[in-house]
Amino acid sequence: MYQQRKNHFEARAKVLKALAHPSRLYIVEELEKGERCVCDFADEIGADISTISKHLSVLKQAGLVIDDKRGNQVFYQLRVPCILNFFGCVESVLEEQAKEHNALLGR
Repeated sequence: MYQQRKNHFEARAKVLKALAHPSRLYIVEELEKGERCVCDFADEIGADISTISKHLSVLKQAGLVIDDKRGNQVFYQLRVPCILNFFGCVESVLEEQAKEHNALLGR
């Protein structure tokens, strides 16, 4: 029984690790607006196509995005848009931390 739970926690960790980079967080948030091409992100993030492709590959391997190759371009979209709900929870944590920090500073 423990091994099954451990495997499940490892799978969760894989998803969280995939999100653990500012560029990948940006990509996921931008995909909320609809599918996007790799080249779109290269301009926005200021990284080369190969770096963006690597980030998208990590997100795809974690099951967060799917891709659709059309000619020479690859378009990505969120596989599970509910991941954006997680961002709301993260924002709540950050707000609480800011409140505590401000309380310590007497603000």
